[in-house]
This record gives sequence, C-alpha cells and structure tokens, in this order.
Amino acid sequence: MVDQVMSLGQNGCMAQVDVHEAKTHLSRLLERAHAGEEIVIAKRGKPFARLCPLEPPQPRKPGLLHGVVEDSFFEPLPEDELAAWES
Repeated sequence: MVDQVMSLGQNGCMAQVDVHEAKTHLSRLLERAHAGEEIVIAKRGKPFARLCPLEPPQPRKPGLLHGVVEDSFFEPLPEDELAAWES
C-alpha cells in the first residue's frame, strides 16, 4: 500500500500516507522528503501534517555587528566575579 501511494509522489502528485504507514516507513519517507518530495501524513483519511525538505541554510555573513573587542576583554576576571560565575 505504501509503495502504491508513494508512487503517486514520483509522478508529480503529492504523496499521502496514513500515520501507521508513516511510522512503519519513516526512514524511507525521510529520504524521499530529503530528495525534494512533499509527503502528506493523514490521520483517519484526513491530511494532518506535511513532511517536506528543509531549505538549505543561508550562508553566514561576517561583519554584521559593528564594534571593537578591546584587549581588556581577554584579561582574567577578578576573583569575586569568578566566584559568582562558579556558584
């Protein structure tokens, strides 16, 4: 049954599986979602959730925050402040 329903997704339609099938074949469904397919998980025949691929993370852009780290930042903390962090 899962292969029949999931084959719909390969033909351009969104695949739909029920909760039991999704639990049984989660690894297979994750691989299909990772490949770009959207899969609807149904509960008692009604769409309940959608499994879809994540968008790739945006590259980090250094230099968004402005400021200067002074040399005093790297000096050891006073004993009383160290004790407050350790308690």
